[in-house]
Amino acid sequence: MNEFALSLLLLGALSSGNQLPFWMSANQFGLMPEPSGALALFQAGTQYDASRDFQWKWGVSLAGNYERFPVKPGMTTTGSGMTGSTADFNLMVDELYASAKWKMIRLDAGMKRFDLDFYGAGTPTLGSMSTTGGHICWSGNARTMPGYLITVEPFPISKRKIVWLHGAFGDFKTIDNRYVKGALVHRTNAFIMFRMSPRLDFHFGLDHIATWAGTSPVYGEMPVTFDNYYRMLLGKHAGEDGTASDRRNTIGDQLGSLVFRFDWRGDDWKVALQHDAPYADRSGMRSQNIPDGVNTIWFGFDNKDRWVTDVVYEYHYSMWQSGTRHDRPATPEESARANPNDPWKQARHVQGGGDNYFNNGEYKSGWTYYGWTIGNPLFVPKGTHAGTWTGRETVLGVENNRLKAHHISVAGKLFRKMPYKLMLTYSQNYGTYTQPYIAPSQWGKPWGSVEETPLHQVSGAFMGEIPLKHFAVTYGIYADRGQLLPDVFGATLGLRYSFQMK
Repeated sequence: MNEFALSLLLLGALSSGNQLPFWMSANQFGLMPEPSGALALFQAGTQYDASRDFQWKWGVSLAGNYERFPVKPGMTTTGSGMTGSTADFNLMVDELYASAKWKMIRLDAGMKRFDLDFYGAGTPTLGSMSTTGGHICWSGNARTMPGYLITVEPFPISKRKIVWLHGAFGDFKTIDNRYVKGALVHRTNAFIMFRMSPRLDFHFGLDHIATWAGTSPVYGEMPVTFDNYYRMLLGKHAGEDGTASDRRNTIGDQLGSLVFRFDWRGDDWKVALQHDAPYADRSGMRSQNIPDGVNTIWFGFDNKDRWVTDVVYEYHYSMWQSGTRHDRPATPEESARANPNDPWKQARHVQGGGDNYFNNGEYKSGWTYYGWTIGNPLFVPKGTHAGTWTGRETVLGVENNRLKAHHISVAGKLFRKMPYKLMLTYSQNYGTYTQPYIAPSQWGKPWGSVEETPLHQVSGAFMGEIPLKHFAVTYGIYADRGQLLPDVFGATLGLRYSFQMK
């Protein structure tokens, strides 16, 4: 029998500044208000019935946030009835989906959150302990997209069950206010797992994402055809109906990550070591961008009723980006080998540097959705440092994708009953190669010949729940201090009602 669950969260959020502290709004699926305000979140749905071969479930999640922010120059308060501030109320569909499962194959259709990793204290309500949720390209930082996803759960391909395969394939549509309206998004991931011993597994996988099609203000409508879909899937260049850039390079904005992971199972604990390396073009897929990526160490006890149940440490590095030069003048030999119909490639030799993660020259909104970065939230969207960012307007990509960061998170249960999560993040932020926060940049120069200056930033959070039968009091304390974000302090207080029925 499908188990039915319902919950209602009412949450107040208060900040000492014009915007909420970083960890109060990051990785919240784009639902939190931008300044001080409130959030109401209604969730209902069923779970799979494991006693049946064919299983199904559904889910709905509706959110509304109220935000009150100071009036900036040029803004008006018409109709607000307030002086010196204005208010807004936003209704959002967070999830609306139906899922079906048969054996190891699952189909999700509609708007559904992706599965994340590294939850602490055995509860997903406090969110992942990781900055990326274990997925550098799709972290749970932005709103959900409508579409479908076919997932194949791990299955063995050898008699001794040493080698396993799993993956996913899906298509989605952007419905936000962005530079290329109505752009489509495709996601394919393929993983292989080696069960090296009863205790040790090794995973290697490719998580590939492509943004393509849509209506561009420069090129007009970019056609959705079977030929273009096929070219997009294989990372090929566009046909004659494509843009000049798509004909020269791959069609659309192609990005993703390469994932390497070890899992070790102790008698009553587990450890995971993961390297999640982003790429933005062929040079990254060939691992020319080593050592860029997020390096994660997670330790967790099986018993989730301890004072400390889980610990996560992450180190972020994204400075190299395949090198400091994208191309150089071609030699006569290279020009002779180039396509005679492509004057640009006859004149230039591509070295592949300057990957510029989560940005694109034609899909200028980059890897953002409703103003939020879809992947790693430390790659903040444009306007963040200047304080002009708002998800209510079109965002043109990310402003900070070259950084070094340390992140640590501890989770457990206070008095072995009340779940909590502590997070502390220190980052050195350099902006991008061509638009550094503080000049000069390494761009176009030999690596190591320039001493670059970062903006230092510290962001922390302590959040938890106090369970009270069908209710839970939720709370959080947050702070930012540094040069990238304003120095602010914030707090949340809320009440969640939960009900389950078989």
